[in-house]
Amino acid sequence: MSTEDAPAGDRPATILLPIAPAQIGGLPELPAVVWRGDGPPPPQRVLDEVELFVLPYANAAVGFPLLARMPRLRYLQSLSAGVEDVLPVLPPGVVLCNARGVHDTGTAELALTLILSSLRGVPGFVRAQDAGAWGAGSRPSLADRTVLILGYGSIGSAVEDRLLPFECEVLRVARRARTAPRGPVHDFARLADLLPGADVVVLTLPLTEQTRGLVDARFLAAIRDGGLLVNVARGPIVDTGALLAELERGRLAAALDVTDPEPLPAGHPLWRAPNTLITPHVGGASSAYLPRVHRLLRGQLLRFLAGEPPANIVAGPGG
Repeated sequence: MSTEDAPAGDRPATILLPIAPAQIGGLPELPAVVWRGDGPPPPQRVLDEVELFVLPYANAAVGFPLLARMPRLRYLQSLSAGVEDVLPVLPPGVVLCNARGVHDTGTAELALTLILSSLRGVPGFVRAQDAGAWGAGSRPSLADRTVLILGYGSIGSAVEDRLLPFECEVLRVARRARTAPRGPVHDFARLADLLPGADVVVLTLPLTEQTRGLVDARFLAAIRDGGLLVNVARGPIVDTGALLAELERGRLAAALDVTDPEPLPAGHPLWRAPNTLITPHVGGASSAYLPRVHRLLRGQLLRFLAGEPPANIVAGPGG
């Protein structure tokens, strides 16, 4: 441990962080140790005292083996919005919090980028530029289209924020029906009625047992001809074989930031599927990440120090 990694004063380290408190800012002196996940873990004498553990973002799994070595652990903070990988290893009685709000901006920006790039044919123009070819032509506009957002949480809402200036209609679908500030949110049972009217379907929902394989052959067949599927959620929500069948028929287009399998191996048929744009799971990988993760951690750490419940509880006591 470096000097910045040492706990404050002589107090035992009760907080294990992947980011130095000085980087986060706005915090009092903390009984914290910094472990970024890219080196040997802290010694057992440190792990024995940890009550709050913030998993490294880039590779949270490196922290999983430490959970069983933390007898006093009370709170586990993920820096991802989705926690399907953490839930199976969550120790009994430990509260798990996700990073709701941190990735909204970056993911929503990418979703809009994928929609516009796909509709306006940007990948084809880039290939033509590489070949020195001038290929003009008309492409669909986002204006006057109907966009269905499936998974209307904070990321889905952020996607809608960015869609509205483009003069399109938005349909909102989530696990349960409710009324949002901009209008009704329909439940999954309405999908069969809503999908035939959608030109673009954007997936922003978490991966759960209910959503795994939700976008199957029947789901895809319900989307109108020429529709675009955009996935900025999790790859296994989509049945890859069923999607490939629709893409190879030329009936649908796809813009995918996540795939199943992932990373997508060389030679996989998705790489060469027609009307398909693929980005390598970079929704959260932007300059928007750090300011928002610092804001989240600052709030969580202050709540911890004050003895208050954390925000964004998704599992464990209170979840």
